[in-house]
Amino acid sequence: MLIHSFFVDKLKVDVYDTRQSMGEGAGRYAVEAVKDLLSKKEEIYIVFAAAPSQNEFLQYVSEAPGIDWGRIHALHMDEYIGLPEDAPQGFGNFLRRAIFDKVPFASVDYIAKAGESLEETCARYTEILEKHPVDIVFMGIGENGHIAFNDPGVADFNDPVLIKKVALDDKCRNQQVHDGCFRQLAEVPEYALTLTVPALFRADKLICVVPAPTKADAVRATVCGPVTEACPATIMRRHDDARMFVDADSGKYILDR
Repeated sequence: MLIHSFFVDKLKVDVYDTRQSMGEGAGRYAVEAVKDLLSKKEEIYIVFAAAPSQNEFLQYVSEAPGIDWGRIHALHMDEYIGLPEDAPQGFGNFLRRAIFDKVPFASVDYIAKAGESLEETCARYTEILEKHPVDIVFMGIGENGHIAFNDPGVADFNDPVLIKKVALDDKCRNQQVHDGCFRQLAEVPEYALTLTVPALFRADKLICVVPAPTKADAVRATVCGPVTEACPATIMRRHDDARMFVDADSGKYILDR
């Protein structure tokens, strides 16, 4: 159930009573947005986030009736460097299990590709993003306020590139342990490829799903703090069509807004 809704700058924030209802609420909104776009365009491009925080949302979207998936092209926003190709923690593999193998997309472009150098991967994904402007980004935010893997130390609101190699900070890497993706910090890769802030921001619509008490501080910083690269998620407040969905746990500090 929706329990609170408000704007901060341009960003619409919806607070739901439970994680499940948040995922379903965000899913309903996303499905309607996708159907509306498909009524106006022959094909659309969507960027997907890969994280346990997206589970309820992705389940709802993947099971929704009436979506013409054959006109939708899928991309994802970040990927670890150095994991084995079949590692379950790989974000492409996560999305394959969560949605990419569940519905018949027109195409799925994975960041990681066997045999490519990092430079070749960045060039290929840059070409895709430049040739096919992104319509919607399905995203989350990290415990440190990151979007994709744009941690506070590497986020650049005016980044000149669309995808880049980044070093992951300790808070980001520890989150992967908190989420149950890795057993211990030493197992978490230190580097990743990520779509940059401008690559995400220039999409027509941002739909951000952020559950769980571990995200409460990041949600508060996103809503209540200044717009700054110290909390990259704050850039959503400047986007013309961005909406953030939180539950009562992640939104506990903003219920009086």
